[in-house]
Amino acid sequence: QVRLVESGGGLVQAGGSLRLSCIASGRTFSSYNMGWFRQAPGKEREFVAAISWHSATTSYTNSVKGRFTISRDNAKNTMYLQMNSLKPEDTAIYYCAAPKFAAGDVPSSRHYDYDYWGQGTQVTVSS
Repeated sequence: QVRLVESGGGLVQAGGSLRLSCIASGRTFSSYNMGWFRQAPGKEREFVAAISWHSATTSYTNSVKGRFTISRDNAKNTMYLQMNSLKPEDTAIYYCAAPKFAAGDVPSSRHYDYDYWGQGTQVTVSS
C-alpha cells in the first residue's frame, strides 16, 4: 500500500522560508513522477509543482515560479518543496501526491492524474 507523509509546515512571516518534505513508502519511489498541491480555505485544490521520476523535468504554477523549488532524493524516498519569499496568499494545506501508474517523463499538473495523497501539512504565512 502506497503511503505518503508530509512534514515541514508551520507558521512563518511574509518573506520567510519553509521546506516541506514528503516521505513515500509501499513501492519503488524512483519509478514515479510526483507532485505538490495546495488547498486554501474555501478554495479548490490547486497544482503547485511537479517533478519527473528522474528529476529531469519540473513544472510550477506561475504564482510560485522563482520562489519555490521542487526536488527529490530517490535514495531516501523523499520529495521536497523549498519555499522562499513566502506570501500570505501561499497560506494553505500542502499535499504531496503520486500517480498509480508510471506515465513517462512529463509530470502532470492535473489533480485527477494522481491517485495517492498524503494527509497534508499546514502552511500559514502572516503579513
